[in-house]
Amino acid sequence: MGMTVFPSSSTFLLPHLLVFALFISAKALLKMPENQTMPAVIVFGDSIVDAGNNNGIRTIVKCNFLPYGRDFDGGVPTGRFCNGKIPSDLIAEELGIKDTVPAYLDPTLKPQDLMTGVTFASGGAGYDPLTSKLVSVISLEEQLNYFKEYIAKLIDVVGEEQTNFILAKSMILVVAGSDDIANTYFLFCARKLQYDIPAYTDLMVNSASEFLKELYGLGARRIGVFSTPPIGCLTSQRTLAGGIERECAEDYNVAATLFNNKLISVLDSFRRSMPDGRFVYMDVYNSLLDLIENPHINMALKLQTKGAVELEKAYRVLVTNILQKIIDKFF
Repeated sequence: MGMTVFPSSSTFLLPHLLVFALFISAKALLKMPENQTMPAVIVFGDSIVDAGNNNGIRTIVKCNFLPYGRDFDGGVPTGRFCNGKIPSDLIAEELGIKDTVPAYLDPTLKPQDLMTGVTFASGGAGYDPLTSKLVSVISLEEQLNYFKEYIAKLIDVVGEEQTNFILAKSMILVVAGSDDIANTYFLFCARKLQYDIPAYTDLMVNSASEFLKELYGLGARRIGVFSTPPIGCLTSQRTLAGGIERECAEDYNVAATLFNNKLISVLDSFRRSMPDGRFVYMDVYNSLLDLIENPHINMALKLQTKGAVELEKAYRVLVTNILQKIIDKFF
């Protein structure tokens, strides 16, 4: 396409998450409400939860090579944008479902894997349909089509009644938005002439709303949606837009905050209009920003090295922290 792109802006949470892991250690088992169960974790979104769906498609947004995967089981790169496990794996582990959530397009996927969940996510995807087109990855619409295919396959494996139970009782995760703001809007300027930031975040949240309604229409009832992170404070955006001092790029954060606030309003409205659904906002923005703004952590940033980082440990701490705060909201 003649343009230089980062693998995925969502990948650039990595350095700050590493610092989080340096200062906090947590190894808590998630306490579920009594007599409640979650049979599967089913995932949609971008590189944060892509377990290898991009491996077999024609895109530059790939990570099926070392040093990615060096700490994964067997030390083999899987297509995860991480040295080891990604948040969807860790959430499934915390819930006691299974150790990892495989990519739906993994050629080694087995029928029994469907019963406990898969990820349809694609690194570089976003709520804006243009975001996926710019880097030739699997759009949310295409992920939804794969989900419909998955449902049909699951019915063949366990029957319609059990399939409906799995869809209604599982944790459905949606992780997107970073690449829309950082890449489509600011880096490529592909929407800047057409939309100002308020209008663009309207486009994003309208697309997110329609996507979530489609998930609900297909039987999903426990839906967790990740906020966008403080994009302007991530290493890549500080380098690109933070000036000589590499300060946080505030216009990026303004866009992220505006989108998050609109997303919260949408989820609130869904809880009123679809009372049998559980629409849970998972606040990555403030959890990560608290750490970035901690002066002791900022001093530790000087210790970072370039290249791959020990991401799995950092993800584990962040996932545990967020899950402990919101798990009851799924029931």
